[in-house]
Parts: sequence; C-alpha cells; structure tokens
Amino acid sequence: MKTILYTATKQHAKGCDCSKCKPKGQVLIIDSHCHAGSGGGFQGPWNARASLKKYLPWAKEAGIDKTVIFSTFHHDYSLANAQVHAITRQHPGRLYGFAFINARRDAGKVKKMVHTAVHRYGFLGLKLHRHDAPISREVCDVAREYRLPVLYDVMGKVETVGLFAKEYPDVNFIIPHLGSFADNWKVQVHCITYLERYKNVYTDTSGIKRFDILQEAVGRAGADKFLFGSDGPWLHPGVELEKVFALTLEPAEERKILSGNFLRLAGIRKGNGELERGRAVKVV
Repeated sequence: MKTILYTATKQHAKGCDCSKCKPKGQVLIIDSHCHAGSGGGFQGPWNARASLKKYLPWAKEAGIDKTVIFSTFHHDYSLANAQVHAITRQHPGRLYGFAFINARRDAGKVKKMVHTAVHRYGFLGLKLHRHDAPISREVCDVAREYRLPVLYDVMGKVETVGLFAKEYPDVNFIIPHLGSFADNWKVQVHCITYLERYKNVYTDTSGIKRFDILQEAVGRAGADKFLFGSDGPWLHPGVELEKVFALTLEPAEERKILSGNFLRLAGIRKGNGELERGRAVKVV
C-alpha cells in the first residue's frame, strides 16, 4: 500500500494528531543513525571523534526519545564496538547499539564479533560502510543467523543492492541516505526502484538534501520503507527530524518512520508501555 500524502499544506491546530503537535513523550521518536566514540585517526571528523555532548541536548530539545549509535571509522572495530557499548551503559534506556564490521579486515571473525555484540552488549544490528570494504557473504550469513538488520552505506554503488537483497531475502538491509550521502541525485532516484522491488530493502532519511527526491521516494515506496535518522552528531537531529514532519504524512504513516519501522526491524516490541527486545540477550 502506497503512502498517502496530504494534497494541501497541513494545518496545525489545537487537537492536531500529528507527531509534531503531540506533547513530548506521547509519540516515540527514535533516531536510527548516529555515530559515537573516538575513531582510529585524524583524517576528518568521520574517524576522529564523535562526541554526544551536544547531540544529546539537541535530541532532547527536538523530542527524540532514543538513538541508535555505532562507531566512527576505526582500525579495530572490536575495540570500537566495546567503546560504543560503554557509551550505551552511561545512558541506560536511552541508547541502542549496532556493531560496526569491516567485511574485509574482519573476515573469518565476523561471527565471533557479532556473538559478542549481541550476547554481551545487547546490540540490535550491524553497520557496514563501503569505504571500509564491500559487504560480504560472511556478513550476510551471520546477519541471517542472528536475525539482525544490516545498515550498509553503499557510497553510491546502489546497483549492488539488488545482488545481495535477492540473495538474502530473509535479511533486512537499510541503505542510508537513499544510497548517497554525497548528494548524487541520480543514485538516490535509482535507489527508489530497489525500495519498491525488494521487501527487505529499506532506507533512512539522514543526510538527504533534496527534499523533492525524499518526497518522491516516500510517495512511491511507502512510509514502511523509511527510518528516521540524523547521521549525528555531525548533523543536527532536530533539523533532520523536521524533514519527516515536512512530508505532512498521515499520523499513522509518520509514526512508522519515526520509530515503528525501526522497532519492527530490530525485533523490539512495545508491551505495557515499555520497550522490550524480541530476542533474548544478555547485557553485561
């Protein structure tokens, strides 16, 4: 079912049922894309340090309840993932963790790393970036075994999405930025076709600059295929969140993007007003 967009400018008034007008706390908002911790070098912000010192107050002011964090680029993701786990423990109930994997450098030990991430750290997904290495069968096999979503930045190589999405129909892949943080509109438009074609392909809203393409993508693929993400702490989560509100979706569709789709992909259910993991994990 396609997402229904309002045909006129949405009017916010007393009693409005949209997520923006609801009092904070009544609508769960999860930022599904944020980096945290120190990186492995000083080539740029992306591998130096991702501090949450400014991000967390920004997110609180914007009404964001929870955030998914993972490392910056690092020379040792086992060390980086442990660091992310330590950060989640500093903010109990506020942060979720994803394990960062380098498919080439970590080859042969991906399962061991993921086992630690799931059973010791309570992490809920995997993060990969083509800057490190292209995704591998080993990673996809482990994601399938542990039933984890994979957030994979293809860095514009969106044509590869159909290869692994078709090969692993039971693994959910999130392709951030509509396939291109570098603002390649051709790639982003192409990415929409994969969202439409494969049930297991999703994207997030982080870093998408051309609003008309975002609007087209949601209109064609449906709100079920989108997760709200900011790519914090470098992008302001409140600014990125406004893009979701600007889509002027029906409230139920908007809430899918704000948190519902992430909860479903991560295997988390809401019960008695609390969030519960769908998988049994041991957090130490």
